[in-house]
Parts: sequence; C-alpha cells; structure tokens
Amino acid sequence: MSKFHVLHSHEASLVVEQGEDGSLIWRHCGARVDPDGIVPLADARGPASFSLDCDVPPMGVLPGGIGSFGPSALALRGTDGVALTLAHGPFEVIADEGSLEFTATDPASGACFRQEIAVLEGGAFRFVAEVRNDGSEPLVVDSLASVTLPLPAQSRQLVSWRGRHNAELVECIEVMPQHRWERRTRRGISGHGGPPGVYVLGEDAGWHSGLAIAAQLVWSGDSSLAVERDDEGFWTISARASLAGGEIVLAPGKVYRTPAALVAISSRGRNGAMAQQHGAVRGLMNWPSGEMRPRPVHLNSWEACYFDHNHARIMQLAKAGADIGIERFVLDDGWFKGRRDDTAGLGDWEVDRAIYPDGLVPLAQEIEQLGLEFGLWVEPEMINPDSDLYRAHPDWALAQRGTAGPTARNQLVLDMRKPKVRDHLFERLDAILREVPVGYLKWDHNRDHTPSGGTAQTLGTYDLLQRLRAAHPAVEIEGCAGGGGRSDAGMAQYVHRFWTSDTIDGVSRVTMQRGFLAFLPPEIMGSHVGASPAHATGRSQSMAFRCAMAAMGHLGVELDPASVPETDRIELAEWIAFYKQWRDLLHGQQVMLGTGSDGLVWQAQGNAERKLLFCIRTDPPQDRRPQPLTLPFAAQQDRWNVSLLKIAETPEHQPPRANMFAPLPSKPVPLSGSWLAEAGLPIPAMKAESVAVFLLEASTLPTKNSKACQ
Repeated sequence: MSKFHVLHSHEASLVVEQGEDGSLIWRHCGARVDPDGIVPLADARGPASFSLDCDVPPMGVLPGGIGSFGPSALALRGTDGVALTLAHGPFEVIADEGSLEFTATDPASGACFRQEIAVLEGGAFRFVAEVRNDGSEPLVVDSLASVTLPLPAQSRQLVSWRGRHNAELVECIEVMPQHRWERRTRRGISGHGGPPGVYVLGEDAGWHSGLAIAAQLVWSGDSSLAVERDDEGFWTISARASLAGGEIVLAPGKVYRTPAALVAISSRGRNGAMAQQHGAVRGLMNWPSGEMRPRPVHLNSWEACYFDHNHARIMQLAKAGADIGIERFVLDDGWFKGRRDDTAGLGDWEVDRAIYPDGLVPLAQEIEQLGLEFGLWVEPEMINPDSDLYRAHPDWALAQRGTAGPTARNQLVLDMRKPKVRDHLFERLDAILREVPVGYLKWDHNRDHTPSGGTAQTLGTYDLLQRLRAAHPAVEIEGCAGGGGRSDAGMAQYVHRFWTSDTIDGVSRVTMQRGFLAFLPPEIMGSHVGASPAHATGRSQSMAFRCAMAAMGHLGVELDPASVPETDRIELAEWIAFYKQWRDLLHGQQVMLGTGSDGLVWQAQGNAERKLLFCIRTDPPQDRRPQPLTLPFAAQQDRWNVSLLKIAETPEHQPPRANMFAPLPSKPVPLSGSWLAEAGLPIPAMKAESVAVFLLEASTLPTKNSKACQ
C-alpha cells in the first residue's frame, strides 16, 4: 500500500509517494493541491513500448540508479576510478508540518544519501542534499545535486540571465528544451549573469499570474543548473555546485553536504516567485544588531577621483557630500601602500604614509565630524605580483603545478583554501578595523579564477568573511566583483549590499536592476547616481533620470557633487531627500514588476496599503498618446488615492500633459482598485529617459472625481 508525504507552503505543494518497497517517487511539484484520494502511480501509469519489464518511474527522489535513465542526482566512484551505480535500499522518511527528510543507503558502497526540504518564511522551499560514507573504503564524489525535481509537462519557457563586466544581467527567454539546457559557470565566481538561478514559466504565465517556478543556489562558486526533457513528456530541473574531478574524497564516516537550493513555486506569475525568493534571501541576511536599519545614502570616491586623492581631496569630497544629505562616505581604491594605480600594492594592507602621512584615523574622524559614517575599500582575495606580500609568499597565489596562472588587471588570486592565507588576511583586516573607525567595507574581487581553486576556494572566502563578521559584528560589508560578478544568495549570508554593476548609466541600469530583483531584494541592490556622460558607456542622461533609477535600490552617489552645475546639485539633493522620505516603502517590502504599452516598464514597491510606482520610459514613444497602465495588484484594495509625486526628466521641452496631472502632487485622485487593475492608470506624456513616480494609498473614500477615470 502506497503512502504519501506532503509538504505545503501557502502557495505550493510537494507530494511524494512511497511504495511498499520503500522507494520514493515525486508525484507533484507545483501549485497547492489537496492530495486526498490520489491514485497510486502504479495504478495510473500504464505500460509503454520499449520499456523495462519492471517499471522504474523516472521521477524518483534520487534519480540515476539502476533502471533510471534520467539525469543523475549523485555520481560516485571508488578510488580505483570505477563509477558506482547505486542500488539503494528503502528510504526512511521523517516528516513534520514544515519539513521533510529522506534517507537511503546503498549497501554495496555504504553511500548514505539524505535530502532535506524545509518551508521558509515567505513560501519558498529550501533543499539541501548530503552523502555520507558509511562504508569501509573511500568514496569519490563527482557530483551531487542540491535539488532534482520534475517540472510540469505544461512548462512553456525558461528565463535566465547572462552577462559580462559592464553588461550584467541580460535577460534570456527561451522555449523549453527538447533535449538538455544548462547554465554552467566555470570562472570561480557566480558571474556577471547574476545568481545561479533560473525561472520556469508555465502556460500563460507572465508577471502577475500563471505558474512560475524559480530556483537559485545559495552558492558563490562554479555551478550548474540544468533542465532536461524526458521522452515521457516532462522535464527535470537540477541545481548543483560544480565539483572538480577528485576534489571531494570521503573517507569512512565523512560527509559532503551541498549548498542549499531555494525553490519558489507560485501561481502568481514571476512576481509571486520573485516575492518568495526575496523572502528566502532576507531570511539569510545577518544584519548588525539583528535587523536592517534604514539604508544610508552613500558617496563613493571611485569615479569622483579614482587613484588621485589625498587627505585634503577626500575631505573636500566628503564635505560636498554632507552638504547635499549624504550619510556614508566610502574611500575606494588607492589608500594603501604602493597603490597609485592598479599595477601594484594588492596584498599590502597598510595605509600609504606617502599619501596619508597621519594615517586614516584623523581622516575617518573628520568625516565622522561631518555627520557621515566612514567606509573603506578592500580587495582581500587578490594580490599584485608587485607587492611585498607576493615577494614574501609567491606560493600563496592560486597556481597549478607550482606555476602561477595569468594575471588579470595585473593581479593574481590568493589561495583561499590555505588556512595560513586566511589567517594573514584576517590579521591585517582586523588590525585596520581595530585602529580605524570603519563602519563599512566595500569588499571587491576583480578577476576570474584561473587556475580554479574549486569549492574549497569559495568556502575559504566564506570562512574569512565569517571570522571578520564575528570579530566586528557592527561593520557592514558590500560585495563587489568587477561590478556584479558575485551577487548571489551565498554571499548574502555575509554581506549587506551588492554592487550591481560598474555601469551606472541610467538606461543600462533599467534592465540590470530588473534582473537583479529576480532573485535578490532591492535593499541590497547598490544603485548609484553617476556622472554624465557615464564613464562606462559615454551616454548622457538628465540628473533627474539618473536619480530616479538609483532611488529604486540602495541609493548612492558616484560623482563629486561640487563638480556638477548648481541646478544638478540641487536636483541631486532633492532626490536624496526623496529617497530618505520613502525608503521605508522601498526596502524590506513587496516588489512587483510589469510592462505597459509602447515600451513602458514599471516597478512598484511597498506594502498592501501603500506603494510607490515607478513608470519608466527609456525610448521615445511611438504612439500619439500614452495608454492607461493596468496594475493587477490594485485589485487587492477597493479604492486607492493616487498622487503623482515626481516626473524625472530633462527640464527643457517638457511635453504637454492632460489636465488631471496638474493637481496630483497636492491633491490625490481617488480611483477604484478594479478600475486600476482592468482599465488602468492614466499616464502622463513622457519623453525618452524619464520616470513618473506615483504614490498609491489604499482608501475607503468615495470617488469624488469620476472624470479622472475617463
């Protein structure tokens, strides 16, 4: 007699059938269902041609054993190099209201497999797998998936992201594969395509409705996410950290445990899956004092002065920032010994007395006297061949057969697998943080790994970050890797912000930031106001447009406020004040994305009763007049008061606008939720590179101006 194990979230259900022989088969991974009365698979599954006489369904919890032709979850071999095919015994199941645990052992090899599944706050599922050697001989683990699940046969599209430095998070939408699709990274970091993750969309799924399944690994190293079609008509998704051959050898009694996989399943489309992913990542965050405080406005020195700085120049820059409302100043690259350009100095984490003869303490104290927190740039995992550290310890760089790999940006990668390397870095960083009143570290990482350090390299970085956080729990850390090369849930356990991209061109940031939000929440999305023309692209945009785009994440500034025209400086100060006024709605709340007609895209942030709505136009409109913007989320309330707070645009030559928009900033217009959801919000005429910002507040007031809906 079959037994069924069920794990529910508020939106989804996982259903596993356990046969009389103790085998486990996935029966449902999708929208929430009532499994009462479910027919056992053996009674519902008929025979098929060219199949085994003894049916082995391909949806097993541990696929890849004898009789299974689907993608393997676990690949093992002995130290003699011969692959081991598992013939595990019956599963032991431990179930409670919020978790499931499956364990089975292969008696021949002694390999014990365990899969743990838990429901997280926010609705996502957390999957972790492990293999333990209960045998008498060593086992080599070639691969172990954190999660392997069947996907519904009605799946229609895959959404993933690719990227490079200065062009992160390019969205790729593809039809479901007829064979195998894989997103694989081999550079030692998660990469400029964003977190190791993918969305699977069902039939008719979009931003607001339909079945969407999103999976991401809590991992910052090399990884593989795969979707493979079986000839029975469904797909299997798997996610795993990539292991180098022979990297994981389990002696008897030892365990290999995978990084977690976060799986969101929602019938509310991409926005529903995104909300679950945000909830899961927020649960990983380790904020100083236990909770997120309002995210301070940054001023980073990099694009304002690059390497050309000293005490006087930095104080001038910090004072210009304080005058417009900046709350944190970050001293970027160029402060430490021998660092006048990017060819030397990495590894020598001591202040350069030729540039700062009195050290950093007086500088930090003067900046604090301006009312600003002091932050500092470091790149601990890297080393320049032209450095005292490399001359003393050339063997500390990642190398193959004693030969260091090629340099990139004139630097090598330190071997974070070595405890003595981590000890040295901890001692140097700890000394700085004990001496200088640093409240914030910008932790950079400016090259790919070659040769690879494998999973131990990533775990070594985690270990160093964990030690530093324990020693200095009040210090916040920003993760950066040539921009967005290592923005993922793995690093989110140790940092408090990510640098989305070295490109801060406002137009480029539209798609980048939407890609970032697919898996990570806006309060950890570093988004700065840069110069015009943008240093990375050469394009120019108005100060207002650049500010509006930056205000949707964790706002910062990457220019010298004293160097811009007075009108731009005033505009920047006004947007900083705007961000401070509304950051309680922008951060730690719901995020929804959508599209309108004629190229308009929108983003809403807030709670069920109050939302900021950003309507973004990057290209010139093609239609004579803007069409109303339907907002499906508005149906959750009977009535809303709608205010147009700002239009970020070039101040010259503004387009003519309808009468209803004139009083909106001071006199909200009441509109019904059903009207906004089905007929739409009237939108003002907008030129290219502009953003209209609305405030929507739930109200029980009757509509006083019915003409506003026409």
